[in-house]
Amino acid sequence: MPNIEVIDDPEKGLLDTLTPLPVLPVSSKAVIQDAADGLAVQSGVHEKRLELALAEAKKHPSSPTKPKRRFSRWVTFQLWLTTYRKFFIFIITLNGVGLLLAALNIWHYPRRYTGAFILGNLIFAILMRNEVFGRCLYWFVNTCFAKWPPLWFRLACTDIMQHLGGIHSGCAASGFGWLIFRVVLIFIDHKDNHDAVLITGVITNIAVSISIVSAFPWVRNTHHNIFERHHRFIGWVGLLSTWVFVVLGDSYDLDTHSWNPDGIRVIRQQDFWYVFGMTILILIPWFTVREVRVDVEVPSPKVAILRFERGMQQGLLSRISRSSIMEYHAFGIVSEGPHAKYHYLICGVQGDFTRSLVNEPPTHLWTRQLKFAGVSHSSTLYKRGIRVCTGTGIGAALSTCLQNPDWYLIWIGSEQEKTFGPTISGLIYRHLWPDRVCLWDSKARGGRPDVIKLIKDAYHSWGAEVVMITSNWQGDRELMEGCKEAGIPAFGTLWDF
Repeated sequence: MPNIEVIDDPEKGLLDTLTPLPVLPVSSKAVIQDAADGLAVQSGVHEKRLELALAEAKKHPSSPTKPKRRFSRWVTFQLWLTTYRKFFIFIITLNGVGLLLAALNIWHYPRRYTGAFILGNLIFAILMRNEVFGRCLYWFVNTCFAKWPPLWFRLACTDIMQHLGGIHSGCAASGFGWLIFRVVLIFIDHKDNHDAVLITGVITNIAVSISIVSAFPWVRNTHHNIFERHHRFIGWVGLLSTWVFVVLGDSYDLDTHSWNPDGIRVIRQQDFWYVFGMTILILIPWFTVREVRVDVEVPSPKVAILRFERGMQQGLLSRISRSSIMEYHAFGIVSEGPHAKYHYLICGVQGDFTRSLVNEPPTHLWTRQLKFAGVSHSSTLYKRGIRVCTGTGIGAALSTCLQNPDWYLIWIGSEQEKTFGPTISGLIYRHLWPDRVCLWDSKARGGRPDVIKLIKDAYHSWGAEVVMITSNWQGDRELMEGCKEAGIPAFGTLWDF
């Protein structure tokens, strides 16, 4: 049994050498359930560790009014100008120049084949959000570039894969711009076009515009259900109207002002195959939707732990819902590995859906069997790393450390074992304790640590190449600014995708 060193200063939370911090232990009456085979482990010895931690916290209480760190504007700007925004600006600028040249009648090709620019942008937008494409991209990069290339190259790979949403947003907005341009051309040449083509074009514009507006960050983050209903269902209406718009537009002969019922003409147009590809990409994830059994553990009113059959790779996220098509919510997957018996989702109570998991635990939930990859899925690219999380962020962080012995976990929270229960505690004690984990119980220790300094010391002591952070918006921003100023490569929670 390793000796437990008590932290002298709970505000700093650091020793001269990187040492696992004492954690809030499991009570002697509590049972730590092994996530793989249900082994029970008694932990009465840990009560003494709790008493030591509490005693030290009382002796050295932290200041609740710790001054906020100030970072240079250059650091703040660098973090604002993410690869997401770089992708978005580049794509919007490129399409904007093309659209301007077409509007001025300098570039004639887009005026004749506007549909290719509309649908080409939209299919790329959908592709960037497709689970199959994302998993294949991560698999290719993780397989070909794990550990051996220069660090800057591997960091760039992670940065690009994390911010594919910038391509999604940029292409969707650009496609909408070209769609408006197309409808304007039809209005100008109204005498040569049929009313049905014009009407379906307007309907498609309205549907796409609603879908785009509903995906704005402030709508997504504050009104998730509104975002999902409009972005998904109005998006499907937009897809259907796009089919009608393309078929009608390609079937109407502008020279003879008559309909050409020959379907061969339609399928020979590139517009048809663009829409066909869009449809396939949208449908693929829905073919994997299944209703599955779930066991719910409610260790506290703040959290529900969902247990599902079969193990998972690290760094994946799962979408779950009580309905087959409505209100899907994404959570990080906790698993000991692909061959484990179970995987878990940690659902913190934040809204109606997560509250219902605690108040009315379900026996079955709907989920997509094809999981999508998060930034942690690229952790295999690095030789050693630090995984930092606060509160329920442990759900997205824990698997990386469970499945990779070269990753170190820093978890900041309040009464973690009491809040998150024996299942999660058991996984940590079994696989990470005491050499690869630093648990900080802010309630037992009298306050939060200096997380930036904690990360710096852990980064150098562990010999890490990268830090990955999962926290709330304010915490993520502060930690990312601190890492940037210290020259530590770090990836935080993505709030603008």
